[in-house]
Amino acid sequence: RVLLDTNIIIHREASRVINQDIGILFNWLDKLHYTKCVHPLTIDELNRHKDADTVKTMQVKLTNYQVMQTVAPLHDNVTQVSLAIDTLPNDLDDTKLLNEVFCDSVDILISEDKKIHTKAAMLGITDRAFRIDNFLEKVTAENPDFVNYKVLAVKRDYFGNINLGDEFFDSFRGDYIGFDKWYNGKAGNNDKAYVCYEGDALKAFLFLKVEDEGESYSDINPA
Repeated sequence: RVLLDTNIIIHREASRVINQDIGILFNWLDKLHYTKCVHPLTIDELNRHKDADTVKTMQVKLTNYQVMQTVAPLHDNVTQVSLAIDTLPNDLDDTKLLNEVFCDSVDILISEDKKIHTKAAMLGITDRAFRIDNFLEKVTAENPDFVNYKVLAVKRDYFGNINLGDEFFDSFRGDYIGFDKWYNGKAGNNDKAYVCYEGDALKAFLFLKVEDEGESYSDINPA
C-alpha cells in the first residue's frame, strides 16, 4: 500500500507535464500491483482548488485511487517531531500523511516535499518515505527483469540466445580452459547475462554471480 502525497497526484493528473518521471513512477506502481492510496486531506486540498472545472475533473480521476476511509491517531513520537518542525497548517497536514506510515496504516509514502523527508529522518523511517527518483532507483534495483534497457543499448538475455561463436569470446577461450563447457552449462541452466551490441557485433558481456552466504571456494585453484 503506497500513500501518494498531494504533489504526486497533481503531477500525475495535471493537464501539463510537470515531472517527466511521473509516468515511469505510475508504470512501476502498476507493474508491481501496488495499491495507490490517497489521504482524505489530499481530497480536501484538491476540492479547495479555485477552478470548479478542475475540481470536477480531479474528482473523476480520483476514482482510480483508494481513498483512505479512516486515519490513524497522531502518534506521540510524530507529535514531538511536528512540534519541532511544523510552522504552517500545510506542514501539519504533511505530518499526518507521514503518521500513516509510522503507524503502519500504509507501507510507504511517496512525496517530493523536503520537510516530509526531514521529519521521516527524525522518525527513523527514511526507508519508507521516498522521493520519486529514490523510489525508481529502489524498484529498478530490486526488479531487473522488469527493466527495459533499450534506451541504454543494453539488454538482459539468456546465455542460449547469445552466440558463443562470436569472436568477442575468443579471448575468453584463450584465457580460460573449458570456457565453452562452462558457458554451455549456464545456457542449460537458463542463466541470463547483460549484453551490448553494435549492429550485430557483441561489444560487452556481463554475468552477475550471486553468491550464497558462507559459500565455499575450496575448489578454486589457485586459492
